[in-house]
Amino acid sequence: MEKLTALSEKITNLIDNKRTLFTQLSDQIWEFAETRFEEFRSAELLCEAMEKEGFEVKKGIAGLETGFIASHGSGHPVIAFLGEYDALAGLSQQASINKFEPIKKNGNGHGCGHNLLGVGALAAAIAVKDYMKEHKLAGTVQYFGCPAEESGYGKTFMARDGFFKDVDAAFSWHPATMNAVMNSTANAVIHAHFKFKGRSAHAGAAPHLGRSALDAVELMNVGVNYMREHTIDEARIHYAVTNTGGLAPNVVQAEAEVTYLIRAPKPYQVKELYDRVVDCARGAALMTQTKVDYEIQGSCHNLIPNLTLEKVMHQYMQEIGAPLATEQDINYAKTIYETLTDEEKRAAALQVGKQGDSQLAERPIADFIVPFSEKETFMGGSTDVADVSWNVPTAQCVTSTWAFGTPFHTWQAVAQGKESYAHDAMLLAGKAMACTAISALENPELLEKAKKELVERLDGETYESLIPKELTPPKNKKKVYQTI
Repeated sequence: MEKLTALSEKITNLIDNKRTLFTQLSDQIWEFAETRFEEFRSAELLCEAMEKEGFEVKKGIAGLETGFIASHGSGHPVIAFLGEYDALAGLSQQASINKFEPIKKNGNGHGCGHNLLGVGALAAAIAVKDYMKEHKLAGTVQYFGCPAEESGYGKTFMARDGFFKDVDAAFSWHPATMNAVMNSTANAVIHAHFKFKGRSAHAGAAPHLGRSALDAVELMNVGVNYMREHTIDEARIHYAVTNTGGLAPNVVQAEAEVTYLIRAPKPYQVKELYDRVVDCARGAALMTQTKVDYEIQGSCHNLIPNLTLEKVMHQYMQEIGAPLATEQDINYAKTIYETLTDEEKRAAALQVGKQGDSQLAERPIADFIVPFSEKETFMGGSTDVADVSWNVPTAQCVTSTWAFGTPFHTWQAVAQGKESYAHDAMLLAGKAMACTAISALENPELLEKAKKELVERLDGETYESLIPKELTPPKNKKKVYQTI
């Protein structure tokens, strides 16, 4: 740990003084475990907390029932923190144990740590507010309550509707197994749904009278699978059959549905691939004499990193330093590490090298800050933070909320969601984001440099949401799709 500057020491104290509030909020959201577009209790809890802290809260933004903005101050600069709080279906899990044991069969769980993510960003927003009041800084701090990151694209709806047009800089973070500042891009994605309609008939007595929608789904999937050979290497296409048309094999299925996620590094590449997938659907409908309806249900752009802000964030993360885990923490994390498969352990080892793997296998909570690299990395997945990053300079970090090697979206991640080391890492993220935000507030030249970098990276491109203008977020929709 480097010597704390006056700013990093002040922010550390401001956040640590409210540690009990933040850990309780995170643990409550972990208990709620609400999935995309249904985070009513989680959103209300966070709104109440922000109102008590003196923020003005506007609910239901961009047509999102569980989306909100909490604001404090006035005028520019406007600094935004992005909070998420949605869980995942099918990942119910008891806390603080080292075996798979659901609280509720097929229930929900925070397998991506969004209970921590949302509160870490909230801690940063509150600390910046407190600092601004004490030092009489001009400007506005905002906390965006962003629902449905997991295949719901809450931030994309916000970006499409212009909610970031007046923001000067945005900050976010994510739970992980390392402490580092992200210098990464990610795939753009289109989430589309296809519904086939056919004609039922007795499959034994009169099959010639039927037109199988399920046949059409299968033929579409076969066509797309053949298409994969003729796409760019970075492209990813995944699908899930969401309606097979029934359980009786002697009835020709009159309806069937399939959902697709189509990814590529650039928005225009995703749109081109989507058009080809649509052609596969149309072809399948022609072959089976069925009809197909389809729609884009969500999307996000590729992520635009910002070195200007990332370097500052890394500096503060180094100053603050990684939390020191207790021996009890280490021992529990080690039992989690031992639940991983050999393949999962090898995948984790590739990220840290032989020496790092040897160290972390014995003490599986990262107690160091990964050196910052200006070499940009690429994530095959997607995030709706990307749509914010096309509109405003955006920086992110990750912190070691989980034991080394813990895969995202697993029971192991859920089990660790209320541990003290997860709380410590959550607050490290909050401190690093808050310090960076205040640097941006106090240094107009830093903000201008970050904005100039964004313009240069976009190189003439302008943001145009891939979500159709007529598409509105679901209203208390119960059907749940898998995560992006």
